Amino acid sequence: MKQTLNIALILVLAMNFFNVAPPTEFDKYDSKVAILKFKTEIIDYGTITQNSEGKRRFTFTNAGDAPLLITKVKTSCGCTVPSYSKAPIQPGSQGELEIKYDTKRLGAFTKTITVMSNAEGGNKILKIKGNIVASK
Repeated sequence: MKQTLNIALILVLAMNFFNVAPPTEFDKYDSKVAILKFKTEIIDYGTITQNSEGKRRFTFTNAGDAPLLITKVKTSCGCTVPSYSKAPIQPGSQGELEIKYDTKRLGAFTKTITVMSNAEGGNKILKIKGNIVASK
């Protein structure tokens, strides 16, 4: 009986010790987030002639309250080349994502651009589309 009482007392003391633990890991971090807002998510080149200028820009704003960092931009094919700033975009500031499409190819096209960042909601998918006709 005395041994059972000692074990119970040790258990009570141990439970009290663990209840007085420091704040959890979640309490240590800020709840600020970056929010990536694009002016448009689709750029339509329309009908353009072969070998014409293939550069277009997606403009965006960091609508959050934490710096936005674009970590990677992935395109659906090698004919689309992205260019973007690696520096953090501060809250309320704007940035640009430049896309260069290879206009040597003829015909209709639709390509996707995946923007990976620390923004709320994860990856953002953008599109470009158009039709390239032979120059006269």
